[in-house]
Amino acid sequence: MTQFFQSSARGVLLSAALLAASVTSSYAQLGIGRPVGRQIVDGIVAKVDNQIVLRSDLENLYAQEQARAEGKPLPPDLRCRILQSLALNKLLLAKAETDSVVVEDSQVKNELDRRMAYFVQQIGSEKKLEEYYNKPIKQLKDELRIQVKDQLVQQKMQDEIAGKVSVTPREVRQFYNRIPKDSLPYYSTEVEVGQIIKIAKTNSKAKQATQAKLNDLRARILAGEDFATLAKQFSQDPGSAVEGGYLGFFKRRELVPEYEAAALRLEPGQLSPVVESQFGFHLIQLIERKGDSFSTRHILLKPETGTADATEAAQELAKLRRRIMADSVTFAKAAKDNSDDKTSGGNGGLIANRTDGSSYLPLDKLDPAIFFTIDTMKVGSITPPLPYRTDDGKDAVRILWLKSNNPPHQANITDDYQKLAAAALEEKKNKALDEWFLKNRGTVYLEVDPEYTGCNLLNSSL
Repeated sequence: MTQFFQSSARGVLLSAALLAASVTSSYAQLGIGRPVGRQIVDGIVAKVDNQIVLRSDLENLYAQEQARAEGKPLPPDLRCRILQSLALNKLLLAKAETDSVVVEDSQVKNELDRRMAYFVQQIGSEKKLEEYYNKPIKQLKDELRIQVKDQLVQQKMQDEIAGKVSVTPREVRQFYNRIPKDSLPYYSTEVEVGQIIKIAKTNSKAKQATQAKLNDLRARILAGEDFATLAKQFSQDPGSAVEGGYLGFFKRRELVPEYEAAALRLEPGQLSPVVESQFGFHLIQLIERKGDSFSTRHILLKPETGTADATEAAQELAKLRRRIMADSVTFAKAAKDNSDDKTSGGNGGLIANRTDGSSYLPLDKLDPAIFFTIDTMKVGSITPPLPYRTDDGKDAVRILWLKSNNPPHQANITDDYQKLAAAALEEKKNKALDEWFLKNRGTVYLEVDPEYTGCNLLNSSL
């Protein structure tokens, strides 16, 4: 139990951590190119059925652990631990293949687009991202696609194995009582912060200007210009613009209703009129139908918001704030019913900790915009409406609520029940995975490079 709240190599890798935005290394987050440290002569170090583990995968993960250690000594068996986790992931993929566990192409595309959009936003622009990796966006996505698909399949397999595992309050308390008192972590100041976000509404003039621009592009295409070329030049959908607006195949009910309805009214090659959805305005071209699936390309334009739109959102939030402060509605209910951020809105407005999913946020790791706002606030107070920009670049306004401010302390069952419950659940899920590995490790073919025969791969014990 001395590893309380510390992820083992297996836990980090089996949880498909590359899907999360909280992974420390940007290389690991994106999952492509630019390995940490020296360049590695590649080769296969292990095979699990038809799945392979490359030496470069092993060494790059080892280098990332070295970087995180900041000069501190690493466990002597760390390479074995990493290789074992990689092999276990390959076992998940091998069994997924034999058990016909698959993920939809649309899910892969959505995750790929989400991850790419996140990194474009973090680095500043597509051009900067391409310069950083010295590769065009399309090539980066092509290199990342297989890895994303594998991670989604691994996660689906884990969900089937341990997804229904839960813990009771009694199990949480038993878990806590097993932890040696000198192993309990010491937490720095943590806060709980709620938010209610209202996205600035687009005024009619901005909408009309956007529609007019798309109608002009439509006329140019009908006059003979290439749809894909114009999509690359004008579309504001970063995921598809680099591919000439091509979205690929989707089944019914996988795209927003307005887009799907317009696309399915078309014949192959035909252009839609301008279509509005929650994402903006689209010009759609149907490419092909295959049974219940269809493929399209589109040009997306988003109307610009202006000061008047943000003012209207701010006035709406100001009224809501007064109602909360007058106790006519709770912050949690106001967030659930009114916030345009459905993730925090569904959590009573509370911003989740991306590391453990709890509502407790370490003060020293807060977004600076939140930190400097709540730094002088009293618990229970609510800010006036503040300007805000959403992760996908939309102008918005929000109010912030400081629900709690917890001073530094050693973990205890009263103040840290959520964290303890999450750790207890993780332990129970790992036990379920261990049992699955023990049952299935003998059902696959395993070959290991002689250099690593002492690592005892696919043994459940780490």
